[in-house]
Amino acid sequence: MKGPREKIVYLPCIYRSTGIKKPDYLATVDVDPDSATYSQVIHRLPMPHLNDELHHSGWNTCSSCFGDHTKTRDKLILPCLISSRVYVIDVGTEPRAPRIHKVVEPEDVLKKTGLANLHTSHCLGCGEIMISSLGDACGNGKGGFVILDGKTFEVKGNWEVDGHAAPLGYDFWYQPYHNVMISTEWASPNTIRDGFKIEDVIAGRYGSKLHVWDWTKHTRIQTLDLGQEGLIPLEIRFLHNPRADQGFVGCALSSSVFRFYKTEDGKWATEKVIQVPNKKVAGWAMPEMPGLITDILISLDDRFLYFSNWLHGDIRQYDIIDTRKPKLVGQIFLGGSVLKGGPVKILEDSELKSPPEPVIVKVNSSVPPNAFYLQVLFSDLISLVLLVLPLKTFIDHYYFFPPGFNSGKASTWGPADDTAQSRREKALCLHFALQ
Repeated sequence: MKGPREKIVYLPCIYRSTGIKKPDYLATVDVDPDSATYSQVIHRLPMPHLNDELHHSGWNTCSSCFGDHTKTRDKLILPCLISSRVYVIDVGTEPRAPRIHKVVEPEDVLKKTGLANLHTSHCLGCGEIMISSLGDACGNGKGGFVILDGKTFEVKGNWEVDGHAAPLGYDFWYQPYHNVMISTEWASPNTIRDGFKIEDVIAGRYGSKLHVWDWTKHTRIQTLDLGQEGLIPLEIRFLHNPRADQGFVGCALSSSVFRFYKTEDGKWATEKVIQVPNKKVAGWAMPEMPGLITDILISLDDRFLYFSNWLHGDIRQYDIIDTRKPKLVGQIFLGGSVLKGGPVKILEDSELKSPPEPVIVKVNSSVPPNAFYLQVLFSDLISLVLLVLPLKTFIDHYYFFPPGFNSGKASTWGPADDTAQSRREKALCLHFALQ
């Protein structure tokens, strides 16, 4: 809580499924208010291959190695969801201009682990790096874990004991004090590869379970089924307190948040503590639109829970002092599909009296005077800003990436004029100011 403020942020940027045949890249964003390039993309590092789909990034060394002076946080780990590569990025030599240090090829991952479609990367207290998987070489579901050497970044093998891989995988979080790790489920690579289909939901191809692991034995010891109220449990977070025996998981399709906790008999259990109501709509794919919770995070003091509703377009802040009864205390709309004047018409909304206003972007004087609307969807950067700023904020400049840009953490839409967009490519000025 008392550490220095970050001066740069690294953001994986994804081109897959946009129709643009360019490699994904890692953007370096200046977030130092005293810098002349504040809120600008100051460097782009393209990957050497197409269609990787960079996903959740992680560090080679994290807080679990605190106090070990032989460990340095100087490498960023970028697993790829589609290609199954792992990029190791050197951010220590020149933090403002990262470079590729090593590429772990999918053939090596498959040969040594039998796993593919990599997602979450966590560094371990022993110095190794652990990465979750969604599947096997054939695209079937297989929730296992790849171990990389923390110095050479060579694939060492599987973390889980043979035969204990979960049927589906996605995210994971470990809590050594209670000798436990809990992992989540999305779907098999074959299910998600070509996009979302309601038929797959009906057929039960999406996950609804949490898997509890013995942290020292590397075995799966318990499965918690969240049922229809917990479809697609994605991001999972223990409280930061190193002795905490509870946390939260966001369920995307059900738009719910479950609390998981340790019981008196040493088992683990769950209870639903947040439900985002669907909105009845017209002009959309289905008659009801879920919030579609994506990323969640917990403030470092364990006081607030934050999550983003991918479809509704809001980021929410909940007071979790009483973890069994979270209270909604802040909400900000930054885009989404239910904005006033948009193609989707809200027929019934149990939360809002009227659709939220579109985000009005004020273009600075260096840009031609053709003002435009911009939707900024659910960036981790925004979530982190909300940790330190009051919820009443406003955008006083503009946020821009090249045409066709996508990210697992942020997406943008601008005017149809690609030429005008390209002139503004270098400007990423998302400024939050106190109102």
